[in-house]
Amino acid sequence: MVRKPVVATISKGGYLQGNVSGRLPSVGDQEPPGHEKVVLKKKITLLRGVSIIIGTVIGSGIFISPKGILQNTGSVGMSLVFWSACGVLSLFGALSYAELGTSIKKSGGHYTYILEVFGPLLAFVRVWVELLVIRPGATAVISLAFGRYILEPFFIQCEIPELAIKLVTAVGIRQTHHFKDAFSGRDTNLMGLPLAFYYGMYAYAGWFYLNFITEEVDNPEKTIPLAICISMAIITVGYVLTNVAYFTTISAEELLQSSAVAVTFSERLLGKFSLAVPIFVALSCFGSMNGGVFAVSRLFYVASREGHLPEILSMIHVHKHTPLPAVIVLHPLTMIMLFSGDLYSLLNFLSFARWLFMGLAVAGLIYLRYKRPDMHRPFKVPLFIPALFSFTCLFMVVLSLYSDPFSTGVGFLITLTGVPAYYLFIVWDKKPKWFRRLSVNNLHFSLKSTFLCGVFSTGKLLC
Repeated sequence: MVRKPVVATISKGGYLQGNVSGRLPSVGDQEPPGHEKVVLKKKITLLRGVSIIIGTVIGSGIFISPKGILQNTGSVGMSLVFWSACGVLSLFGALSYAELGTSIKKSGGHYTYILEVFGPLLAFVRVWVELLVIRPGATAVISLAFGRYILEPFFIQCEIPELAIKLVTAVGIRQTHHFKDAFSGRDTNLMGLPLAFYYGMYAYAGWFYLNFITEEVDNPEKTIPLAICISMAIITVGYVLTNVAYFTTISAEELLQSSAVAVTFSERLLGKFSLAVPIFVALSCFGSMNGGVFAVSRLFYVASREGHLPEILSMIHVHKHTPLPAVIVLHPLTMIMLFSGDLYSLLNFLSFARWLFMGLAVAGLIYLRYKRPDMHRPFKVPLFIPALFSFTCLFMVVLSLYSDPFSTGVGFLITLTGVPAYYLFIVWDKKPKWFRRLSVNNLHFSLKSTFLCGVFSTGKLLC
């Protein structure tokens, strides 16, 4: 049985409480004296929406993915083609999500759309792998990139070319010989394409985060499509030009040997001023990580509201009006991911589940077109856009099981564990008291272990 969602309110004494209700609170609701509704505010304007998408997308991907894409495509030309193709494909996915977001005006993104189309089982599996694999893995990847670049200034090579020579090179001489015979090199291997796809789509990942906070978007019918289109155009052009800039300065061989592409690139152009670049890259990673946690916490908040996660995750901070428990619950799992794998294996590991469910969510758009043709759709895309996106995602996910059987296989097995977990934690409603108590105690311990148990009201701690 799925329990009723929980709504957070402030009681007379100032405590944050769970108030069982069948719907979300609204600002206009009347409360008894001494009570005040705590709700998520509609503060996301068009400018803020564009800022969230661009700030979250442009993080570690543009500094991690060039090496992975080049390695799996085999040539400079093919890697640039892949960057452009991933940008177009991401735009198709973003446009599909714009239709879903303006038709289903609920926060939660993929989880909400899968729940609406495929029902609670698949929706639970989606939030299960988000909690165990996708978000901890993605945060760990960004954190590793952050750590690599923030430490780079302290491990500088002894011999650095003179600044004057570098400035002359940057301003006066553009090295275009790296683009000669751009498609020559290793033949593109079909088995390498899924991994190149993962690296490319990872760099563009983040266009879907605005759909996670739909209920906080002002005028979502106009804001979501506009914010997505503006952001993706800026990001795609910027990414392709950044990769062109990389190859005007360093060769394909040097890029593959570099552990920090942006640092190698900046050392060639800026000399001693290149010390600032790793810091800016690290700040970019930090901003992207912050945006991802901000958006995904809303997914956990909505899943808790629907009864698929513990009630505590649907509680809202009384002053900041944010789902703080849903934010801090990720910390322990992220720490485990951080110390259990390298950057590229983690990326393959999380990408399997991410793009599997992304493809399913967009396939759900096609299903809704036929199942509910009269559904109000303020923004509608041509049918070939979601069809191409969902087919590509699902095809690459299946092919990746052959390209990297270990990382993607582990991701697949963890995804499957969501099925018995659904029946154990959700369907089975006659759990013994010790089982319920154990589950609650484990969650409280997880929250306390982060040392981030925030004050939910004056002088009172949730934990």
